[in-house]
Amino acid sequence: MTRWPRWLRKVSGARSLHRQLLMWLLLPQLVLWMAGAYFTYNLAARYANRAIDATLSQASRALARQVKPIDSGLFIDFPRAAQDILESDPDDRVFYTVSSPPGQFILGNRHLPAPEMAQPDFGEPYFYDARVASTTSSTSGTTDAVRVAALYLRYATASTPDQTMLVQVARSRANREELARSILVDTLLPLSAVILLMSMIVWAGIRAGLAPLALLQRKVEGRAANLLAPIQLAAAPPEVRSLARAMNDLLEEVNHSVAAQKRFISDAAHQLRTPLAGLKSQTELALRDATDPAQTARLQRVVESATRSAHLVNQLLTLARAEPESASLQNRQPVDLLRLARELTAETVPRALQAGIDLGLDETDATAGDAVQVHGIALLLREALANLLDNAIRYAGKGCTVTVRVHRQDELAVLEVEDNGPGVPAQELEHVVQRFVRATQDGTGCGLGLAIVREIVERHAGSFQLHAVGPHGLLARASLPLLGKGKPGAAKY
Repeated sequence: MTRWPRWLRKVSGARSLHRQLLMWLLLPQLVLWMAGAYFTYNLAARYANRAIDATLSQASRALARQVKPIDSGLFIDFPRAAQDILESDPDDRVFYTVSSPPGQFILGNRHLPAPEMAQPDFGEPYFYDARVASTTSSTSGTTDAVRVAALYLRYATASTPDQTMLVQVARSRANREELARSILVDTLLPLSAVILLMSMIVWAGIRAGLAPLALLQRKVEGRAANLLAPIQLAAAPPEVRSLARAMNDLLEEVNHSVAAQKRFISDAAHQLRTPLAGLKSQTELALRDATDPAQTARLQRVVESATRSAHLVNQLLTLARAEPESASLQNRQPVDLLRLARELTAETVPRALQAGIDLGLDETDATAGDAVQVHGIALLLREALANLLDNAIRYAGKGCTVTVRVHRQDELAVLEVEDNGPGVPAQELEHVVQRFVRATQDGTGCGLGLAIVREIVERHAGSFQLHAVGPHGLLARASLPLLGKGKPGAAKY
């Protein structure tokens, strides 16, 4: 099993897959580009040296021919004009030296270093790099890099039958380096364009290759938390299909677990409704006939517990009906929220009066006779409004006012229930809409009413919020798409 270095594992885990692929594909290209530049420059310098060496070889042989042995010594046939031509170009200086025997200067530049050769090869030029004192710089002590050709020749005169002559011709390396740089630039420009084009192709290929993963990410991120339907990626590569298949297996197991829990809650609630109703009825009858104050108090507590239990069972049944699996099986139809609010408010007024609550419907913002219709399930919407009214009556307190409003706002139908009771602290507004969370321990609530309202509103592609009103009170607002404005299939199932 291959183990990657620790630093590489950290880097790989810290970056996205897209960045990792780009790094592993582009970094080798960059390294190859740099290696290509290095070898190209050296190759260009080698060929430039060959060209310069050929020129220096010809120049050294030509200069050697101008030095001819005679009986009394050496005859130098090297006109001044020829010297001026060799030394005229300041950017490409040519240096020359003739010495005989080696070390004894005869002609040219005294500063050319002699070649380091153990045994000279007569008649064949020897090439080497050296540095000579600069003749063009104003700074003393500076030197120029040169390429030198050294040619050893034998000659004889009447007085000296066996003599050695060294002819050296040097040329500045500036032209050689300029030529190498030109070759490098001319080579790297198209190579860089190819690398850039290849990088763009690699980037596009990575994006295209990872597109199924991006699609899978959008499918997972875009779904509701309670949507456990399988993910469809039939056209994706096998690796992504395998990942989607594994996720679908997990979703199926979660779906079975959740469905079993919901069935248990629904079945238990159905089974408990009748016994609780009978227990409450029998306890109330026993309470009427009780004469002992202690027994009466205990029976009263039993009635309260039975009432709370019956309310909890009813809320659980309502919540089960609001779940996506149950809501998707119920027929949707146009529902007039204004009419629904009128009917339910009128039905709830007697209970509100009994609790000392002033309950009313404010139709100021609604056009008289104009329906405010949404596409939904009438039974669930009625349960949502009933829970809002029940919550307000339970917790507003005696002597408070509860107001129901229905109106249009842009493309939304807005249902509001406002009370001037003690309200809910601002920091608790987000928590009280969760299941089994109560803002107070007073009353007989079970902490499901607002959670049921939110569940029903979200099943209808709407939103539900709680707002604190001043100086005290609570405003519950449900916003739903108006009929014809929202898509019937927009609900989150």
